[in-house]
Amino acid sequence: MPTLDRTDARILLAISEDPRQTVVAMAAQLGLSRNTVQARLASLEKRDAFLNFDHRISTAALGYPLTAFISIHVQQQKLGELAASLAAIPEVVEAHGLSGRADLLVRVVSTGAEDLFRVNGKILACDGVERTETSLAMNEIVPFRLGPLLQRVMGTEDD
Repeated sequence: MPTLDRTDARILLAISEDPRQTVVAMAAQLGLSRNTVQARLASLEKRDAFLNFDHRISTAALGYPLTAFISIHVQQQKLGELAASLAAIPEVVEAHGLSGRADLLVRVVSTGAEDLFRVNGKILACDGVERTETSLAMNEIVPFRLGPLLQRVMGTEDD
């Protein structure tokens, strides 16, 4: 994906600050024409600049207040099948391949400790999983954010 320019970053920052605003309101706020904002948004969408909306939904609001990170050690030759097995577990909300001691880092949600034990058991039962290590998320210290990076692109970051 090509690098964003200053105008793209301004538009994305405006969306992140107020995702419900209209294109007309955003154009007025940014001092751009409605057509410019609309064309830039279409271009950003074509370049896959936007994530799925479900990233904005709270898992706690869905009844899953407990978040844990599970490090998984796997049999490498079974990684493809394992990815499909993990995706079939609804409580697995995110998974990343890693370099380092563990092979995968999986973010899971659960209704509580007993439910987390059940979810971990489902992961352990997946073909290719050798062992897991579970860490509870005690507090979100820095929530997911892109504002500082967008401000850097715009050249307005605080040092």
